[in-house]
Amino acid sequence: MSTTTTDGSAATPRSRRRPLVRAIQIAVSGAIVVAIFALILPKIAKYSDVWKTITSLTWLEMTTLVAATIFNLFTYWWQMQSAMPGLTFWQSGVNNQSSTTISNILPGGGVIAVGVAYAMFHSWGFTGSEIALMMTTTGIWNAFLKLGLPVLALALLAITGQGTSALLIPAVLGLAILAGSIVVFAMILWKKSFARAVGGGLGKLASLLRKPFHKPAVHWGESAARFRKQTIKLLEKRWPALTLTTILSHLALWFVLLLALRHVGVSEHEVSTIQVLAVFAFARLLSAAPITPGGVGLVELALIGGLYAAGRHHADVPLDVFKIQVTAAALLYRTLTYGIQIPLGGFTYMIWQRKRSWRKPQPSGPEAGPPSPMVLQAVP
Repeated sequence: MSTTTTDGSAATPRSRRRPLVRAIQIAVSGAIVVAIFALILPKIAKYSDVWKTITSLTWLEMTTLVAATIFNLFTYWWQMQSAMPGLTFWQSGVNNQSSTTISNILPGGGVIAVGVAYAMFHSWGFTGSEIALMMTTTGIWNAFLKLGLPVLALALLAITGQGTSALLIPAVLGLAILAGSIVVFAMILWKKSFARAVGGGLGKLASLLRKPFHKPAVHWGESAARFRKQTIKLLEKRWPALTLTTILSHLALWFVLLLALRHVGVSEHEVSTIQVLAVFAFARLLSAAPITPGGVGLVELALIGGLYAAGRHHADVPLDVFKIQVTAAALLYRTLTYGIQIPLGGFTYMIWQRKRSWRKPQPSGPEAGPPSPMVLQAVP
C-alpha cells in the first residue's frame, strides 16, 4: 500500500522509512558524541582544569596558534586552485569552508556537501566535468596521503628506535591498501580499457544499490574513459602543485596540534615530534568514518589516548597533570581546526549568496550535469 505525496506522486514504504533511518543515524551519532564528552573525557581530565590550562597561555602563544590555523586554511584553498584552473583564491575559500561546515555538522554530510560545492562551482561558470575532475583528484590525493602518513610516521618511529612490534600490523595493512590504490589509479591512467572496465564495474555496483530505491541503472564505463583523458591532461601540468599543496595541507594541520602540545607544556622529551605525527596520522583516518560528523568525539578520544600512551612513561609531571595537558592540547587543536570552522562556513555561505559579481552564465550541454557518485569529496 502506498500514499500520495503533496506533488501527487506515490510515496512507497521505502521512501517513508528514509526520514526514520536518517533520524536514527542522527540519534546514534549524537548519543556517541554526548557519551564521549559528558561521560568519558571528564574522567580523563576535568574540564575546569583543562580550561585553566588553555587560558594560561600567553597572548603570543595564542597568536601563533591562530596564525598556524589560518595558514592551514589557506593550504586547502591552494589545493583546490591547483586542481581547478580559473578558480580564484577567495572563491576556493568560500567553497571549501561552506562545504566543510556541512560535512562537520551532519552525520554522513559529505554527500550533501558535494551537492553544495557543485552548486557554487556551477554558479561561477564551471562545467560538471571540471567540477568532478577537481573533486576527484583532490579526493584521491588526500586519500593517498591519509593512508601514507601512518606508514611514514611508523617508519620514522622504527628508524629512531621509538616504534613497537604492536604497530607493525597496522603499518603493513596501511601500506598494502596504499600500494593497491596507487596501482589501480596508475592502471586507470595507463589503459583506457582498464578505466572503462573499472567505471563499468562501479556502475553495476551502483545500479545494484539503486535498484531497491526504484532508481534507474547507471553506466559509467564511457564516463570513466573520458575522465581518464581529462585527468591525464590536468596532471601533466598541475601534478607538482597538487602534490605539494596536498602534503602542505596535512602537515600544516599536524603543526597546529604540535604547537598546541608544546604551548600547554608537553615537551619533546615527553612526546616526540614523530610520535605526534603518528598519533595525528591515525586519528585522521577516524575523521573519514561516517560515524559522527567530522569524527567529532572519536578523533578527540583517539588523540588524547594516543598522546597519553606515547608520553606517560616519559612524563616530567605527575600523570594527572600530564592527562590535563594532552587533553587541553587535543581540545584546543580541535576547537581551532574543527569547531571554529562551523560558524566560518555559515559566513562564507552567505558570501556566496550575496556575491553576485562572481556569478557567470551556467554552462550548457552535457558537461553541465552534476558529478557522478564516483566523485570523492575532499574534506579537510
